[in-house]
Amino acid sequence: MKDKIVVLTGAGISAESGIRTFRDADGLWEGHDVMEVASPQGFAQNPALVLDFYNQRRRQLLAVEPNTAHLALVALEKYFEVHIVTQNVDDLHERAGSSNVVHLHGELLKVRSTGNERTVLDRKNDLLLGELCPEGYQLRPHIVWFGEMVPLLEEAAALVQQAEIIIIVGTSMQVYPAAGLIDYAKDTTAVYFIDPKPSISESSYKNLTILPDKATKGVPHLVKDLIGKTL
Repeated sequence: MKDKIVVLTGAGISAESGIRTFRDADGLWEGHDVMEVASPQGFAQNPALVLDFYNQRRRQLLAVEPNTAHLALVALEKYFEVHIVTQNVDDLHERAGSSNVVHLHGELLKVRSTGNERTVLDRKNDLLLGELCPEGYQLRPHIVWFGEMVPLLEEAAALVQQAEIIIIVGTSMQVYPAAGLIDYAKDTTAVYFIDPKPSISESSYKNLTILPDKATKGVPHLVKDLIGKTL
């Protein structure tokens, strides 16, 4: 049986493909307060603005490609049981070829009904005000907004509990609830943290190794090392 690796990824891995993080130094997203474009209240007040915001993000996503970090994680699947738990809403892990991806914060290339959250549809083109689901409700981005429940959090926690190895890349692990996932790891689990400016120290967790590199350098290096240990 293959050892289980869980990879926790955040905005940093996608940024190296050219995906802008949208969060500026002053906390604004593309000049908007986050609550204007990423909350149920913002959608209720100005749905056209919110739809346009995500239309721009969707267009940008379709113009970029997976990078060497995404591709390196796919290579692990030959030797390990690999699960990606990502805070990212892009599809770069899937496009690279990863088989098991859990999107904590939703998916940019999907939309869902405002009246029935189980009605989820694939979407690559712009979503406009007045476009309805088959049941007659306005469609909205399939994104977990601030103040909404994270429906896949329990599934992600269960995966972390079972992991022999955890790789953290592109996320500071400072934002909850995703940051709390690491607390579910077994004491024996090896944890690797890849970040050019690490926000944690090796005393933060048991069995922690910090690789102070960008994702596109640190992930391929670690993957080569982990595969080498299996041969």
